[in-house]
Amino acid sequence: MSLPILRPEAITPRWLTDVLAHAGYSAHVADFTAKRVGTGQIGDSVRFTLTFDGDANGAPATLVGKFPSHSDQSRQTGAALGNYIREVHFYNQLADSARIRMPKNYFACVDEATSEFVLMMEDLAPAEQGDQMAGVTLDQARAAIVEAAKLHASHWNDPAMEDLWWISGTRAAPKSTATPEMVQQLWLAFCERYGTGIDAGSRAIGDALSRKFISYIEGYSGPRCLTHNDYRPDNMLFATKAGGSPVAVVDWQSLGWGCGALDVAYLLGGALPRAVRKKHEDALLAFYLGQLAQNGVTGYDFKTLKRDYARHSFQLFLTAFFAAMIVEQTARGDTMFLTMLRGAAHQIIDLDALALL
Repeated sequence: MSLPILRPEAITPRWLTDVLAHAGYSAHVADFTAKRVGTGQIGDSVRFTLTFDGDANGAPATLVGKFPSHSDQSRQTGAALGNYIREVHFYNQLADSARIRMPKNYFACVDEATSEFVLMMEDLAPAEQGDQMAGVTLDQARAAIVEAAKLHASHWNDPAMEDLWWISGTRAAPKSTATPEMVQQLWLAFCERYGTGIDAGSRAIGDALSRKFISYIEGYSGPRCLTHNDYRPDNMLFATKAGGSPVAVVDWQSLGWGCGALDVAYLLGGALPRAVRKKHEDALLAFYLGQLAQNGVTGYDFKTLKRDYARHSFQLFLTAFFAAMIVEQTARGDTMFLTMLRGAAHQIIDLDALALL
């Protein structure tokens, strides 16, 4: 069955019926309602609530669809960075082997020439989206680490991944568009926009990172695995009292091939209060190492993990200022990016990570 790629406003009951048929369900959608959900900066997500003509035959009553951003700037960024292509290929080619809990894929398609895409997936309600500004509890952090370890172990040092051009950082991937000159320009623009919202410690880190960008992105030579690269509460759905999995992970637009400790540093630096992170950091890293071992990873010790974790604490900082300047500016986005930047700066300072650049 060949299904067209549609934007939310063009979707019909017939198209939704065909999506369900593509996923193996025999049900006829008579009508539906659509409501935007989530807080995505690069893509728009919509929940479709379905009404059936006759028996649903086990088909889901709701679906969540993901589409290119309504914002011209954000949509152009998503296309330029290959984000839409990356996410669709991940769902179609690696979701089954990646082990991590994520929504089921009912239909995913992308036009590689234009980056127009659609992703129709499982609605995980009553689980609820996390919030970067609210952060996570220690129990939620542990649950997220369990899932991260599953992802990282799934293709640990797997040479087959190097041939997948749509994963950032593989041998076959196109060279990154993020040049040192671009990074420096974006950092200066970020400083100009947010002014006094950036403290002296963060400015010193940003100045150093923008100067030593190549050293950061090319200096790692350890084990490689699949990485989410935007592993934070906004991209996670947590269980509520009404139910749901402990945590499920969404938004695979930044999927990479690199160091798994990056995702752990990104999560803990941005989602735990500084004092809580410092108190529990080593225990959480030991927990992550144990989860890797349970999933079959050997030969990776705590000392190496701690060094890799510190080295990749820069990723959250980099993402905060880089993304802020290339997507649509919003009030929530301003608060979120500054929150991410401060959390990353504290983590970098506490770990003396500048010495590793």
